[in-house]
Amino acid sequence: MSIDTRLGRVHVITGPGKGKTTAAFGLAMRAAGHGLKVCIVQFMKTGEITGEVIAAEQFKKIRVAQFGTGRFIGGNTVTDEDIRSAKKALKHAFGQATKGKCDLLIMDEVNVAVFFGLIAPKDVIDVLESRSEGVEVVLTGRNAPDEFIQYADYVSFIDTIKHPFEKGETGRKGIEW
Repeated sequence: MSIDTRLGRVHVITGPGKGKTTAAFGLAMRAAGHGLKVCIVQFMKTGEITGEVIAAEQFKKIRVAQFGTGRFIGGNTVTDEDIRSAKKALKHAFGQATKGKCDLLIMDEVNVAVFFGLIAPKDVIDVLESRSEGVEVVLTGRNAPDEFIQYADYVSFIDTIKHPFEKGETGRKGIEW
């Protein structure tokens, strides 16, 4: 049995549990360790100095770009600014995926951006179908649309069995962020 080692597959990491972004950043570190260029486009995040972003800055092969308004989106609070930020993120991801700037593209929280109607699933699929040959892509976030699950080669669902948040505890630096 031969193993196909070419890049170019699509991963979806979704579900209500903790660790979707963490898993994607782990893959980014693995890829960078093997000399691959990694582009991470974070949807709905801006100015967030999380441990994974700080660590990624230590790797010359990993670039992180954040797009968002810096505020929580929920319920009926979506604004035109939120939509513009998500579209800018998608445009940036398209540029990274089509211009040979990366071997691995992580579209962090893109599933959530779609869930809130900031961008359409079709527009994300267009990026996937337009990407340069050999660009591996990871789509993260809760509530991945069925279109992404059907399109993907890998689908991982992270669930919560137990979490300190359920007891009202807050996130801890270096663990939750």
